[in-house]
Amino acid sequence: MVGRRSNPGGDKNKIKIQKRKAKVLLAIRSQGGEQALIQTLNRARDLYRQRSQPAPNIDELASLLAQCAIAEAQSSNPNPLAPGSDPVTVLNSDEACILAECGRKQIILDAFNDGSSFICLKCGGLFSTSRKDEHLAYWCGAA
Repeated sequence: MVGRRSNPGGDKNKIKIQKRKAKVLLAIRSQGGEQALIQTLNRARDLYRQRSQPAPNIDELASLLAQCAIAEAQSSNPNPLAPGSDPVTVLNSDEACILAECGRKQIILDAFNDGSSFICLKCGGLFSTSRKDEHLAYWCGAA
């Protein structure tokens, strides 16, 4: 079969991942400027090298970049974010969600760290990465 790709869904996933990375990098640049972007990328590279895995998972790398972006934005932004928009503040608040009330914040952190979920910076909620677009388009109450 001439003209058929061996991995038709793989290209779409790569494009989505590239778009997510671009959004993260844009957020870093808008919050802290070029210097924050360079520092974040250097930190991500160093953390990636420390893990020294032979075949890195793209989702893990994207999650790592997102974590670095959040940390850099918090450290370089002198103005506090609106309540509910800072994921770390949401996680540190015991009233944030049922899991936090039950003392199970680690579940939230694990879901975010393994790349299966993301923390919405608009509403502070934890959602499946497979439903990110729908959440932002239809369900996020802070949008």
